Amino acid sequence: MRIIGVSGGPDAGGRTSTAIAGVLAGATGAETALIELSETALPDVIAAIESADAVVFGSPIYRAGYSALLKDLLERTERGRWGEKTAPLQGKVAATVLTGASGHHFLATNDLRNVLAGFFAVQVLSPGLYFDPSGYEDRTTLNEASTALTAAHGAALADLASAVRGSKALGAITPQV
Repeated sequence: MRIIGVSGGPDAGGRTSTAIAGVLAGATGAETALIELSETALPDVIAAIESADAVVFGSPIYRAGYSALLKDLLERTERGRWGEKTAPLQGKVAATVLTGASGHHFLATNDLRNVLAGFFAVQVLSPGLYFDPSGYEDRTTLNEASTALTAAHGAALADLASAVRGSKALGAITPQV
């Protein structure tokens, strides 16, 4: 099983990447990789998504929404509709990890989940994760509770990916419009 993390932060190695890495670490037995959108060409990211069984999408929250880098990736990812030739997210499973300066923006997790589930027909692990600075010891270290939470989500994501991969019906679900 292959699970990739996609970090939509403008700087590599920030708090969002740290949280995504925690989820990937919890997916024991899976081959994992973390991709920084700020450092990787979009065609390479889309190819990595195509080859993965599951994706952890992460972003810092800016003005109550996920980053422009992540939005650009999702806008350029085909869905196999309206003459598009590929659908890299079809039959995939995803988890969401968002970070922000305060707890006030935690509902932004719903926006990303809705785009993935409704627009791309991705099976999204719920609830999405949201971390403010209280979830960290420092910029690159989650605290004990956050480490446990991300690990649990990583294990659940791997289980969900196995279930979807083993189901012809779930893998065949496509966007309606």
